[in-house]
Amino acid sequence: MKMLKTIPALPVQNATAAADFYREKFGFTITHQEDGFAILNRDDIQIHLWGASDDGWKQRLQTTLAGSEAEMGYPVISGAESFLAGTASCRIEVKGIDELYTEYQTSGVLYNDNSKVEAQPWGTREFPTLDLEGNLLTFFERT
Repeated sequence: MKMLKTIPALPVQNATAAADFYREKFGFTITHQEDGFAILNRDDIQIHLWGASDDGWKQRLQTTLAGSEAEMGYPVISGAESFLAGTASCRIEVKGIDELYTEYQTSGVLYNDNSKVEAQPWGTREFPTLDLEGNLLTFFERT
């Protein structure tokens, strides 16, 4: 037995808008798209985006807060509640970290204005970015 690959699946509120953002800002190609789901590719990297767009939790939470302890319910039902969007992260290994950093610096996806390629004690050089929803993508190159 051997594990071969991992594919991050990131929660987003609007999969169509998020997929367009990945295409325009991160340089990914949209290879599959339907309501609430998209598959993106760039080189050997694949990312899935899934719709965390259930806003019903807001009403369930209000009902829970307004009710007695005996009436309390759990606001998370579907597993696709909208508050999950932007809570994930993944690390993507690359070759040519400095070129990619320059590309993403221009496209405006860096984590913040102080983001830069930094050497880490675990043997990588890396920099963080954020997608449209706030999911963290850290790109790294082994040293």
